[in-house]
Amino acid sequence: MSLDLKKVKYNHLGFFRFKKFKDKYLLTNDVGQYLFLTKKEFENFLENKLEKNKDPYLSLKKKNFLKNELDLTESIDIYRSKNDFLFGGPSLHIIVVTLRCNHKCVYCHASAQDMDRKELDMDEETAKLVVDRIFETTSPFVAIEFQGGEPLVNWPIVEFIIEYAQKKNKTAKKDLELRLVSNFVLMTEAKFKYLIDNKVSMCTSLDGPEKIHNKNRVLIGSKYGSHKYATKWARKFFKLYPKLRKNGYIFKMGVAITVSRFSLPYYKQIIDEFIKLGFDNIYLRPLNPFGFTKNSFQKIGYGAKDYVKFYKGALDYMIELNLEGKKFREKTAVTFLTKILTKRDPNHLDFRSPCGAGIGQLAYNYNGDVYTCDEGRMLSMMNDESFRLGNVSENIYKEIVSNPIVRTMCMASCLDGLPHCNDCVYKSYCGVCPIYNYSEQGNIFGQMPNNERCQINMAILDLLFERLENKKIKLILESWLKE
Repeated sequence: MSLDLKKVKYNHLGFFRFKKFKDKYLLTNDVGQYLFLTKKEFENFLENKLEKNKDPYLSLKKKNFLKNELDLTESIDIYRSKNDFLFGGPSLHIIVVTLRCNHKCVYCHASAQDMDRKELDMDEETAKLVVDRIFETTSPFVAIEFQGGEPLVNWPIVEFIIEYAQKKNKTAKKDLELRLVSNFVLMTEAKFKYLIDNKVSMCTSLDGPEKIHNKNRVLIGSKYGSHKYATKWARKFFKLYPKLRKNGYIFKMGVAITVSRFSLPYYKQIIDEFIKLGFDNIYLRPLNPFGFTKNSFQKIGYGAKDYVKFYKGALDYMIELNLEGKKFREKTAVTFLTKILTKRDPNHLDFRSPCGAGIGQLAYNYNGDVYTCDEGRMLSMMNDESFRLGNVSENIYKEIVSNPIVRTMCMASCLDGLPHCNDCVYKSYCGVCPIYNYSEQGNIFGQMPNNERCQINMAILDLLFERLENKKIKLILESWLKE
């Protein structure tokens, strides 16, 4: 018996997810295209009563929400473009050259150790093997990122890795990027010049004005704190940047802020401080529950609603500044907006499906142990080796990336089939972190309705879609995608 498709009520509908959004409905599809419909338009869409020669039918057709009008070739091309990261292999390689650190930050999630524990430094033999494993990746792009502890504590190994990686790359011919994440306390003129000469991009942590920064980021043995060091080298960099740019140095100095409870009331002052120093963007990050943070969370922590309130204030203040002619961007928003407004994916490893653990990044501890990601390494400092993939002295690259843990992480972070995520209107833009789920909920397969990371991501996407409905603000947000 054949089925008369004309009698199937919803046969005209292409695939979409939807959410009631105040007095409208937001529709999205698997390639990230979106459209708002009024309640009446949505009802007419479902019942196939829209007039075909005008909007919203024409917009639904253009954005591939209509089965009979579907441009399959375009949809395939967009889907392929947005998921091409699946075929590259690990591109981000985080090297922890030491666990020693001169800070005791209130939210430390790197499990930094005392400065006199030199046995926690990476040695040259291990460093060489780490670089050898890195260059076995199938990815044509390789980013080596120095972290810690404080990487400048083990400066000779940083130098060794830079020079050995550059030597290896003469044969490998990868698109090689070198990065240093530092608090800058141990930076000197000689080290700064060396990093610039070797085109190493630099990133520092800055939590805002001096009072907030020094309260969050405690410099051991100092009455004055570390704010002056971070700001000193940031100012120097931006003073030199026009000349550096002419000489082929393509990287701007990066900066990250971790928002503690102490930071919540001060979003305006934090943004103003960044602008004063010469930064044109900020990367706002909520507290991470890994490492030492769990032990001190009652003192410095907050709930998802508190962070969302902070983020909303900061986002609207940045939009206000942009409307006044001062371009300043928030990088989490930029990641989501790139997914929403373009046909490409920025490959932010925390916001993709599956996540980057083991297939987009690897983390190498000071002793050569390899982990799915830096979060997996952090848990090892709590005596939990659930995410260890091997060791560079014992395992070849193929053994590391084909470890069953990698496949399990892919399964746990692939949104297709995950309850709640699979039906979420924001599926095309979001991602889950199995290690966050494991740390907070005891299972790499998270319970999303009770998951604060999920709540924060959904709230930020709500804020962005609300503002995209304002034509003037949409122009501002679109400008954030242009460097």
